[in-house]
Amino acid sequence: AFLHGTLEEEVYCLQPAGFVDADRPHHVCRLSKSLYGFKQAPRAWFLRFAGFLQSIGFSATRSVSSLFTRRHGPDIAFLLLYIDDIVLTASSPAALRRVVTQLTGEFAMKDLGPLHFFLGIRVTRTAAGFFLCQEQYAADILDRAGMDTCRPSPTPIDTKGKLPTADGPRVADPSAYRSIAGALQYLTITRPEIAYAVQQICLHMHDPRSVISG
Repeated sequence: AFLHGTLEEEVYCLQPAGFVDADRPHHVCRLSKSLYGFKQAPRAWFLRFAGFLQSIGFSATRSVSSLFTRRHGPDIAFLLLYIDDIVLTASSPAALRRVVTQLTGEFAMKDLGPLHFFLGIRVTRTAAGFFLCQEQYAADILDRAGMDTCRPSPTPIDTKGKLPTADGPRVADPSAYRSIAGALQYLTITRPEIAYAVQQICLHMHDPRSVISG
């Protein structure tokens, strides 16, 4: 997706291996498109994609910049963008097909059909609507924390309280603590009952400490 982005700044790179000009081996290339790994790449791609959406009648919502809507007569379409993952829905199949045709005419895309999985959230369709589940995401967090063999608890927080204090020794890898805490925050999207426990964990993200046993 990042290859679609057009650079606004002047960016140069060395000639790629295997494609060096024999007459000018010390010249560099001025890029017109972004490459993966550039700090400008995500923004360039987003501006490119958002600009095209606006040209076909979409407008970004005020609350979420990556959520776009379009009204065309009685039809309305919603498009959510996360890097190169897109969730698209419309009020009618015809309106949905029109948007898909316009997008595939401009970008190389693949229609994966009805939504089943998006950003760690599994989507199941039922007669009553949609059921959102992060079971696999939660299992991955337990595996990262080395707690995949632990027994489940009906209470989402230890009532005796074993949170670290300022007297405890600093943890060996604070980045791992912060990473898991951030992952747990995302898990509260579908598991609000753990929100209080996660909040307590996040209070120590700036200076995580180990628990003093005994």
